[in-house]
Amino acid sequence: MNLFDFSLKLKGFPLEKAKQHLIDIQNINEKEYATYIEKKKKDIVSYHLKHNNFYKEFAKNANIEAWKSVPVMTKADLQYPLESLFSEGFTKKNVYIDKTSGASGQPFIFSKDKYCHALTWAVIQNRFGWHHINFNTSKQARFYGIPINKKGYYIEKLKDFVGNRIRFNVFDLSDEALESWLKTFKTYEFEYLNGYTSSIVQFAKFLERKTIVLKTICPSLKVCIVTSEILFDLDRILLQKQFGVPVINEYGASELDLIAFENINKKWIVNGETLFVEILDKNNNPVSFGEEGRIVITSLFNKSQPFIRYDIGDIGVLSKESTIKKPILEKLIGRTNDIAILPSGKKAPGLTFYYVTKSIIENDGNVKEFIIEQHEINAFKILYVSDDILSNDKIKNITIEMEKYLEKGLTISFERQEQLVRSKSGKLKQFSSYLN
Repeated sequence: MNLFDFSLKLKGFPLEKAKQHLIDIQNINEKEYATYIEKKKKDIVSYHLKHNNFYKEFAKNANIEAWKSVPVMTKADLQYPLESLFSEGFTKKNVYIDKTSGASGQPFIFSKDKYCHALTWAVIQNRFGWHHINFNTSKQARFYGIPINKKGYYIEKLKDFVGNRIRFNVFDLSDEALESWLKTFKTYEFEYLNGYTSSIVQFAKFLERKTIVLKTICPSLKVCIVTSEILFDLDRILLQKQFGVPVINEYGASELDLIAFENINKKWIVNGETLFVEILDKNNNPVSFGEEGRIVITSLFNKSQPFIRYDIGDIGVLSKESTIKKPILEKLIGRTNDIAILPSGKKAPGLTFYYVTKSIIENDGNVKEFIIEQHEINAFKILYVSDDILSNDKIKNITIEMEKYLEKGLTISFERQEQLVRSKSGKLKQFSSYLN
């Protein structure tokens, strides 16, 4: 039984219709593809100018015949109560709702209409299929976090069951934990690893110290797929050596879609079917293929709320080999997370703080941005930008949550800022360690 596909259908996501639509898009020939994209761009802008009160005001000077007149938006522009961002006919009851990870320092709640979300899964299944991975049958070793609260925990465990996956606790990267991971690979016939780059790299380093190649103890392995953080060349070499399988780079954003995915020839193919991806300079002018600029993305199908010319906060380069139908991502800058080292010797990846900072993500949009710094082995500082200063109760709750996920005895300080210092790429690094 195709349990994964059936679960999406049960939730009201028309996956089969979306899969066929994706095939139809992919069958459009190269000569006609530019016309298709231009039509979809105009359609989505026109839709939101007609049906979305927020976008009518935000893009009041937009002219659908002149793409440059359509304003570029950021996460900060969308940090309003979710209800104020809905298009006509959409409510919390008939859309998909989620939160971003906050890896860029700017978490927020977003929505997709159900057909758009079904298309997202159609694209993901299509790309994983390039590497002979089937979401209904292939066993996944999942290197992601999991909420501690009972409701969130059991929801994720149910998703793991439906998705045929075993989850590895990335909040603990101690040798004892990694040893238990190794035992799990001896027990199950995994076909692929999938998850945060930094945690998977730590596992590979552990295997290197033990002179073990993972495929020798888990022969069913086919591929390793890393996401959410930059995969450096040396780390890719390490992963391929210690896992004994190809390593594939994924680039996505939960509020959008899968943005780029490596094919079997190691080409980082951009999703040109459901997204329109631009590389812009500081004046919002498109740069030529091969030149560096800001990655700005339009979701061509999301009618629930607008993501039109949305600056995702990363810098990238599209290859000179790119075409309108098949853009190729040559280079991505950003999305790197340090490892936190705690007094007990425990190590935790920077994305651990995604689960911690859920407690400060509110639908009222109070906290706009945040970063976390480690200056001493037992001391962390949270720098944040907000409309109102965090209350003592909120600070207490955040501290409790951090001790739950990490360990007790930590000193947590808070500083409200007018603005946060950005890296050269223009992106905020959510977690930075200054121990060394």
